[in-house]
Amino acid sequence: MTTFTLIIYDAPLAKERALTALRFAWTADLEGHKVQIWLFEDGVYLAKKNQNPPQGLTNYGQMIEELIKAGVEVKACIVCAEARGVTAAELIDGVKFATIHELIEWTVNSDKIISF
Repeated sequence: MTTFTLIIYDAPLAKERALTALRFAWTADLEGHKVQIWLFEDGVYLAKKNQNPPQGLTNYGQMIEELIKAGVEVKACIVCAEARGVTAAELIDGVKFATIHELIEWTVNSDKIISF
């Protein structure tokens, strides 16, 4: 089993990178790998509750919720979130704020780090 840490920088709907990252996470989890997701910069918007995208667009919040239910750990950079006015009360249940120290720990203990 490989441990993957995915670092996502882009907001949902801005580009397809966030979708690609979540698809990778979902597939790696299904294949039995350990997956951890770190949300950086505008990527913290992926963790906001009550997302309601226009019909036909991906609901990233729902994808994050499903990954968490599957056992994927998701953390959001607290500095990035505070800079964007995202509070803990606005986060999807199961997403935790974290500091760069925790990302360093994940990086040290991961087999692969992929950034999107």
